[in-house]
Amino acid sequence: MDATRSYPDAAAISAVLLAWYDRHRRLLPWRALPGETADPYRVWLSEVMLQQTTVAAVRPRFAAWVARWPDFASLAAAEEAEVMAAWAGLGYYARARNLVAAAKAVVADHGGVFPQDEAVLRTLPGLGAYTAAAVAAIAFGRRAVVVDANVERVVARLFAIRQPLPQARVAIRAAADTITPDARAGDFAQAMMDLGSAICTPKKPSCLLCPLAAECRARHEGSPDALPVKAAKKAKPQRHGTIFWLERDGAVLLVTRPGKGLLGGMRALPTGPWSDAPPGLADAPVTADWQMRNATVAHGFTHFDLELALAVAGGQAHQAAEGEWWPIAELDRAGLPTLFAKAAAAIMRKDG
Repeated sequence: MDATRSYPDAAAISAVLLAWYDRHRRLLPWRALPGETADPYRVWLSEVMLQQTTVAAVRPRFAAWVARWPDFASLAAAEEAEVMAAWAGLGYYARARNLVAAAKAVVADHGGVFPQDEAVLRTLPGLGAYTAAAVAAIAFGRRAVVVDANVERVVARLFAIRQPLPQARVAIRAAADTITPDARAGDFAQAMMDLGSAICTPKKPSCLLCPLAAECRARHEGSPDALPVKAAKKAKPQRHGTIFWLERDGAVLLVTRPGKGLLGGMRALPTGPWSDAPPGLADAPVTADWQMRNATVAHGFTHFDLELALAVAGGQAHQAAEGEWWPIAELDRAGLPTLFAKAAAAIMRKDG
């Protein structure tokens, strides 16, 4: 490490990284090719879809989505239930509701044209600091400081920021601001994302291939793998519940979950309360000869883990059950959230 200079040299980073990006950029269906103008709708949609989801998982879902709703106007006119079903499996279902709400706001308040200003973008439903900055930079070329998980890791290592997350995020954003160029801000943001995805990975970063290796303070100090420092995870509480599979004439009873709360507004199998102890048959949708399967389904949410018992009943005496009878052979079209899709698969396999 050269003691006569400071690391990193912020002025050198953008030029080196952009040159690398011009040679190695990922080809993604929502990205504009060199010389093309970015489509703000596709940029925004991809950024929302990619939150907590991998590029590999999003690719086919993105293609299906834009084939069905190619622009703000079509999405604004969509039935929310259809949008929620199309979102199934991508997690954080409030994001799907916000997509529709934001599209409606763009059509009603902005003449169907996505606003370019970062501050105005933040007034739209579901556009937080990161998404607004990403859209402003990538779709419109505005200078904005874009920090996702990949960028966070790259910057923490470049500047050897050793304060633990999440407290370090203020320092990381400030450091990212010092290296964000005025020109090609969108390409710079995507270059940082690509670098974090392909080279500056969470474990065993490929420092020998990194275009910024000469400027990386953590590398010069011999500790890139150790950054960013993450606070110890707290143990999540364990909750329990029961999923009810009520079947008749080749169909199963589905309900719509309340609009607010986890998995709000989604079609689902009926479920009783989620509590600290197994609730048994509490809040079963009907009185029936419920049979408990010798199997459970586990699912992790952000703030707790959930284990669900499986209760099954059938017959013709359930005409008054509230909900809709969905053909079991077409259950994959119901748009069930992952949790309930896993339970349905377990029951249809006759686990236990």
